[in-house]
Amino acid sequence: MTDFTRIARRTTFILFLAQSFASAGFIAAAAINPILGEKLAPDRALATVPVAVYQFSSALSASVWGRLMDRIGRRNGIALGLLMGMVGNALVILSTVTNSFVTMLFGVALMGTTNSATQLGRFAAAEVNLPEHRGRAISMVVFGGVIGTILSRLSAAPMGSFVVTLGMDELAGAYLTTLILFGLAAVVVFAALRPDPRDVGRQLAEAHPIEIPHGEARPVARIFRQPAAVTAVTAMVLGQVVMVAIMVITSLHMEDHHHARSAIYTVISAHTFGMYAPSLFSGWLLDKIGRGKMILVGSLTLLLSCVAAPLSPNVLPLGFALFLLGIGWNFCFVGGSTLLADQLSPLERSRTQGTNDFFMGLASSLISLSSGFIFNATGYAMMTVVAGALSLVPLGMVISWMRREGKHVHRYTNTQADADSVSK
Repeated sequence: MTDFTRIARRTTFILFLAQSFASAGFIAAAAINPILGEKLAPDRALATVPVAVYQFSSALSASVWGRLMDRIGRRNGIALGLLMGMVGNALVILSTVTNSFVTMLFGVALMGTTNSATQLGRFAAAEVNLPEHRGRAISMVVFGGVIGTILSRLSAAPMGSFVVTLGMDELAGAYLTTLILFGLAAVVVFAALRPDPRDVGRQLAEAHPIEIPHGEARPVARIFRQPAAVTAVTAMVLGQVVMVAIMVITSLHMEDHHHARSAIYTVISAHTFGMYAPSLFSGWLLDKIGRGKMILVGSLTLLLSCVAAPLSPNVLPLGFALFLLGIGWNFCFVGGSTLLADQLSPLERSRTQGTNDFFMGLASSLISLSSGFIFNATGYAMMTVVAGALSLVPLGMVISWMRREGKHVHRYTNTQADADSVSK
């Protein structure tokens, strides 16, 4: 008899290790992408184009990876994605030698596909666990981002000094770090992720069948017309936009104030820690205070971070503001994801959530592209004003939705009370 519990624990741990290595690579590169883009681009306003290409590539490739992994398995799919990321990092390193902006764009595009492939690891962890354990399994994999934050902070700066001794640009150090970390993650996945989560998930479904509702799935457009669904999607998409808008431009802002690369890594690490560390308790908090209040707190935290970010260019206040930015994103993402899932039948989840992720990726790429122009024309303070204004949208929508839901519950309660009195 198959020991599904043992397999689930082992699979989740392997995916946690892989996520730790991969996220460390992504974080190391994220701090440097806008700086290298500024150096290689023909115009400073194009500095954030590489980030936009990365985000757009990630958005477009997500559904492709999903279909491919159904064919070749989760292990082969994630490992292939990591190998593509290694090639992408090699191209970016080459661009620092040849001073080629186009080569860098090809490299970060491949890294974007790697991001979407590795993000599917959390669903691989979910499918090998029974429903009552899936939330904790996903949280375990996502928590790898915290380990990744520590690894990137410890490795990126020393690697920058190392590549200088080889006659290369210091900026290449972050991408050499990422290449090595992707390689470690690929080895872990390919060697240890056995049996394949796809196959285990199918066996688990046969051993523990659950009832799937009959009927046709509603069109996505109809689902997104529901007040709760549109509130959830808005919270996730604009929460992502606000986070990306501030994060990608902070590196350039600190560069303008002559901060050392180690200081930039510190601030970005504080931000990513804020993004991932709340996963330890955000699920529990969500059950305590509800979906709407979670989004409300997240939106307010995003707004607070936008107010705090331009107050001082020093490392400590910037790090604190970016830490708040990460927490706000986490609360909006977790609250919005759960609220959206509440509105969907099992037949609707994959397609609807995939559409939501596409919107998030597309919005991220657009704000990454435009933030360079806004920053170049007006400065960091105006960028935070734009982001702060955007954070007001989910804030207003969730307040409106919560009031509507409250009135609905109140009307239902009064109607039920009237019916009870009549029956008496």
